[in-house]
Amino acid sequence: MSNEECGMKQRIIAIDQSTSSTKALLFDEQCHMLGRTNVDHKQYYPQTGWVEHDAEEIYQNMIEAIRQLIEHETLNIEHSAAHESADTNNVPCSMFHAQYSLCITNQRETAVVWNKLTGKPISRAVVWQDTRGAELCRQLRSDEKTVAMVMEKSGLLIDPNFSASGVKWLLDNVPGARELCSRGELLMGTIETWLVWKLTGGKVHATDFTNASRTMLFNIHTMQWDDDLLQLFDIPRSMMPDVRPCDATYGETTCEGLFPSPITIAGVLGDSHGALAGQMCFQKGSGKVTYGTGSSVMVNIGEEPQPAPEGLVTSVGFSAFGKTYYGFEGNIYSTGATLKWMADQLQLVGHPAEMEALATSVADNGGVYIVPAFSGLGAPWWQSNVKGAVFGLTFATTKAHFVRAALESIAYQIKDLVDVMARATGGSLSEICADGGPTKNQFLMQFQADMLGTPVVCTEVDDASAFGAVLMNGFARGLWKSFDEVKDFRKVTKVYEPNTQHPSPITQLYEGWRNAVSQLIK
Repeated sequence: MSNEECGMKQRIIAIDQSTSSTKALLFDEQCHMLGRTNVDHKQYYPQTGWVEHDAEEIYQNMIEAIRQLIEHETLNIEHSAAHESADTNNVPCSMFHAQYSLCITNQRETAVVWNKLTGKPISRAVVWQDTRGAELCRQLRSDEKTVAMVMEKSGLLIDPNFSASGVKWLLDNVPGARELCSRGELLMGTIETWLVWKLTGGKVHATDFTNASRTMLFNIHTMQWDDDLLQLFDIPRSMMPDVRPCDATYGETTCEGLFPSPITIAGVLGDSHGALAGQMCFQKGSGKVTYGTGSSVMVNIGEEPQPAPEGLVTSVGFSAFGKTYYGFEGNIYSTGATLKWMADQLQLVGHPAEMEALATSVADNGGVYIVPAFSGLGAPWWQSNVKGAVFGLTFATTKAHFVRAALESIAYQIKDLVDVMARATGGSLSEICADGGPTKNQFLMQFQADMLGTPVVCTEVDDASAFGAVLMNGFARGLWKSFDEVKDFRKVTKVYEPNTQHPSPITQLYEGWRNAVSQLIK
């Protein structure tokens, strides 16, 4: 049978490199997910407020995740081939005619600095949760002109959550870094930049518009690295990657020999932006919530960047088909991380999946509120020096109350942001699209809908960030030529309608949360 008769199957490998692990997901040309693998990486906490990752471990874990994914796919193909051969007495061609490509979505803001000659990072990566840049940011915020300049150019508030202060800290504190930098030997990037550089054997040093817009070094109006911002953080332009649209190509790779010939890397964007695209928020005013280690609430504000109100920031939402779409966004540092902390550190449950049953075993939170400011409070508070706290403990407090309070804290933090966004966009949002692992928790999703007074829409694709990267991959390679061609790929699995019959308890619960937060912030 000829190649034409067989047809060339499209297989897109999506790398979802998150704060806690690296997933490799396999999709076909209809965006059906065919397989998934996951490899965790270690978290490093060398000092209070410091959070680090080993960038080389993350790269090796990505290769291992791809290897496992291909191995699983090969077994499936061989199984299908055996059946097809037995049925037709012909050797099937499906296993020989799949065209693979790779796309990447990633944890944002986490900064890597490496030596381009040795290919080695000069230290572990500074994770977005890390607060070692808090003092520098505090000093910069004392100058109103600097605050206004940074916000006007980058769309961001001065905060250690963004990459710039972490990169400056590495250059100032790692022995020999400034000297290497002066010789032009150091490169920097967020995680996807590092992965692309490694995958291409150092041939491509590039990022996309969305990740660039989260560094505090990128001008969202000119769509270039900004000299004033680079000077403010004393970071030389020679370190900075090329910046490309999300639906661009980023080189070729064999994934360390896993493929006999190079495959195309196409489609790159940050995880929250991937979810915005994956949830088909292509229209101005549409929004989503990503429930991950932290959470991102983002709404598409159209093709013109607007000043962000009340503790929000303006970022590039995504770029495709020659256009750039901006978004208002608020970031919460600890949502899924809070549940993981309760399981791993406190060992109140064996796994976060067990929390729903415990939470629903009691009628309410028993007056307990957890403010999970493990890395400070993000939007709309932006209090990086605040520590986590628990309020309302009594002798009647049980493990179930504590677990329920942890889940409720996620919904309260989301409401903090959605309320601000609703006011900024002229009214309540018609619905919120939700993605991420915690969306499987039905108690949390219903409580979220009740708290917002807005329907929460969950889709069959749990990994909306990866799904968005796949769409960008297809756009880059001409598989799909418009947003309309892909809109039916999103399948809604469940809509949580808010319970409007009993608004008073919801109002009282939220007042309790706001009171708890007010006791911590300055």
